[in-house]
Amino acid sequence: MRSNSKFMKDFKNKIIQGDCLEVMKDMSDNIVDLVVTSPPYDNLRDYQGYTFNFKEIAKELFRVIKDGGVVVWIVGDATIKGSETGTSFKQALYFKEIGFNLHDTMIYQKSGLTFPEVNRYYPCFEYMFILSNGKPKTVNLIADKINKNPGGSGGTFRQVNGDLTKGYGHKIKNVGIRFNIWLYDTGYGKSTTDKMAFEHPATFPEKLASDHIKSWSNKGDLVLDPMNGSGTTTKMAKQLNRKYIGIDISEKYCKIARQRLRQEILI
Repeated sequence: MRSNSKFMKDFKNKIIQGDCLEVMKDMSDNIVDLVVTSPPYDNLRDYQGYTFNFKEIAKELFRVIKDGGVVVWIVGDATIKGSETGTSFKQALYFKEIGFNLHDTMIYQKSGLTFPEVNRYYPCFEYMFILSNGKPKTVNLIADKINKNPGGSGGTFRQVNGDLTKGYGHKIKNVGIRFNIWLYDTGYGKSTTDKMAFEHPATFPEKLASDHIKSWSNKGDLVLDPMNGSGTTTKMAKQLNRKYIGIDISEKYCKIARQRLRQEILI
């Protein structure tokens, strides 16, 4: 295991090609502030023949995450022989078993969808499990939900420069903390404008990564994606002035992730 300073010097703000389990074993304890990732779950993604060892990866994540650090685990289930696998729930329960708190169970709702079997409703979401090592040390909840009745019932309200006031002029916000179901436009040209990213079979929206990075980390914090894919997490971490480490076993996807970072530098 490397010292913190040695590891940060070698791997900070880099995309690393390799098995994430082996790379994380070379990391120091309690070094990562936030993980935002989505594993190649069930049979939903063709990941060039690679099969990941979930339980061992989960243990390494618990070791490298700081006290109060957060793991955002974005996952769905396949339907096999007429039944959903339930893999997402099994993984969430295993995270709890090894010491994580299940801080929140969130929903990533997609504007696009795949067509189901004829006897099922259209599937349009994945789970986002918010796992914390103890109490989250950073919580910057996003407040962009329009309140239909700011301030609650009763009393009189008036509009002043876009804000509502009640009684003796006490200001009441007309936006509040958003719900834990997040809707994003998905599909080609919507999740990102980086066309190269769609060479990856399962790119999640840049806005999704950005919203979680804002919610659970601060500027200068270290954000890790151990299954970095096309590099959405690392791109948004850089854009938001966080340190980052991206790991992926695919040389092709590492090249795409690095190219997206280079484009971000040029903007």
